[in-house]
Amino acid sequence: MGIVVRLQSRRVVRAEDIAAQFEISLRTVYRDMAALGEAGIPIISEAGVGYSLVKGYHLPPVMLTADEASALFMGSKLVEHLTDPSLQKQMESALAKIRSVLPRERQDQLDRLERYTAVVPCNSPAPPRLSTGALIPIQRAVAERRVLAMEYQGAQRVELTRRKVEPLGLAYYNNNWHLIAYCRLRQGVRDFRTDRICALQVQNELFSGHAEFSLKCYLEAALRAGKFEAVKVRFNPEVMERVRREWSSRLAEEQKEKDGIVGTILAYSMEGVAEWVLSFGQRAEVLAPEHLRHLVAGEAEKVAGKYGMYFETGSERRSGSQRRTELDPISAPS
Repeated sequence: MGIVVRLQSRRVVRAEDIAAQFEISLRTVYRDMAALGEAGIPIISEAGVGYSLVKGYHLPPVMLTADEASALFMGSKLVEHLTDPSLQKQMESALAKIRSVLPRERQDQLDRLERYTAVVPCNSPAPPRLSTGALIPIQRAVAERRVLAMEYQGAQRVELTRRKVEPLGLAYYNNNWHLIAYCRLRQGVRDFRTDRICALQVQNELFSGHAEFSLKCYLEAALRAGKFEAVKVRFNPEVMERVRREWSSRLAEEQKEKDGIVGTILAYSMEGVAEWVLSFGQRAEVLAPEHLRHLVAGEAEKVAGKYGMYFETGSERRSGSQRRTELDPISAPS
């Protein structure tokens, strides 16, 4: 049954892919396919290509609209990246069953969404900030390659701009979904935060081109350009349970070392990371980048000053109360 579901969810499936999914040998795949054929399942086999089902054969259909199917897919992407493996496996299985009974056109749209949707680890466990009703029409436009007309509020709160864009992908970072699209007004690829989209309408106009665009390469270029930044923090082993709980799969890498466990994340806001690291006290230390180390040190000094604790300025060591006395003699203690 699992193989039939897999066959119904793709146009062509290779024997190697079936073997990998079900953790069986190729010989077992060949035997199972023969057994399915003997059971009356109309399977087509093409040497060097793979297996497929005869056109028109499918399980009883699930009556889902395009928007409902897109919503389920978006949920699966968040489950895949923002939850633990136990839920990820169940969501993958459920989505495969749903996908298998969708019409071929819907399956192709989900395949396109899968290629052009990404989730980037962010720097805090807060939920995303989304503008109401933005994601469904954006998903539809990405899947069907339709032009979007929108009113957009820029970061500097300037007046609204009306634009027509050709949507190329969706990316999740900094606690928000971002539309990556070719903007006809600016004549280039731009990044639009969904919570700044004030009005949105899917056009009947279809667009073509952009075959060279890769969402993965776009995000990698953004990382190299400094839009995202890799942060390394050494944690004491006893706090790792909290780190994993708060960051879940957004903790990109863990590496055991003699002095602790080094975690690597992709950060968008250094201020947010600094506050988070400080909450661990001496049980966490920023290793890189250097400017984040200075930011954490500066925040720690401000906190110490509130309690009149010692801090260092150059070669001198003074307390917060001493510093206040020098600046304002009236406030000196009696």
